[in-house]
Amino acid sequence: MGRLLDLCEENYQALLTLFPELPEMKGDFESHLPGQAHLKLTVLEQSKYTSLINLTYAFDDGRESDPDAVLRVYHDAEQVEVEQVRQSNLPELSLYEAPGLVNKWRANIFVGKWLRFCVNQGYFFTPRQIKEVAEAAAI
Repeated sequence: MGRLLDLCEENYQALLTLFPELPEMKGDFESHLPGQAHLKLTVLEQSKYTSLINLTYAFDDGRESDPDAVLRVYHDAEQVEVEQVRQSNLPELSLYEAPGLVNKWRANIFVGKWLRFCVNQGYFFTPRQIKEVAEAAAI
């Protein structure tokens, strides 16, 4: 169980590298890289200590988002918990069915690798990008 908590902490750090303003933000945001799918983050719920987010890719050609993850972010504990993940590379994971802990482990490893991949690719939600997306949505 301790290793899972360590992994959830690592995932929190990777997520905040991508989106450092997350604890204060609400709405939809995209990070764009030339020639790459857009990384899309939607804040579904925001409270003092937690955020519920959806992280996925937005493809210009209309393909279905893959991977697509719903993550619970605990800002006070600095943890990210995978609530739901849909992707085509692993079998469907039911996180709360036997063996639940094994499934949670696999889902968190997958999300952690994906988050670090996004960081290494250069995806990043800067305050300027966030402001531009918010202004465009208001028009």
